[in-house]
Amino acid sequence: MVTIIPENTTHVAQREALLDRAFGLKRRRKTSERLREGRIPADDLAFAAINRSGRLIGTVRLWDIEAGTAGKALLLGPLAVDARHRGRGLGSALMRHAIAAAQAQGARAILLVGDQPFYGRFGFAKLDGLALPGPVDPDRFLGLELEPGALAGATGVVAAAGLPALDKPDLRFGT
Repeated sequence: MVTIIPENTTHVAQREALLDRAFGLKRRRKTSERLREGRIPADDLAFAAINRSGRLIGTVRLWDIEAGTAGKALLLGPLAVDARHRGRGLGSALMRHAIAAAQAQGARAILLVGDQPFYGRFGFAKLDGLALPGPVDPDRFLGLELEPGALAGATGVVAAAGLPALDKPDLRFGT
């Protein structure tokens, strides 16, 4: 049995180890990481998938951003599932949970960098007009409108928003 719960400070070491295994140490050099660096996730939008023994086996986080002329939006990532638990629908469950939580908070759109075949199942599509502030494969830069038209005609560069980690040290869940 797996439970998806809000991430907390006890998950930091397990989450970071999972992300290192899933993406390698080069993960910290990615453009999307630059938008997350030194910031905390959006309020109540960081989740951990925990197995029966309390071990973290999956993670997903959403981050406040400014999506060019579209305004406030969220950046999803990283999404990771422990290799021993892949292929069982846990990544999809984390995605559905994150999207539903973002919708419940009134978010207008979610952006991410990822594989269209996987994320397309949740309604994500290639973005035109918006850009990230660094190198990224444009076919992997995807968006989901939670509010119809939220990304229509949007242009400009995506920028980090939200609180720096130092503003709320009690909520800092690691880097």
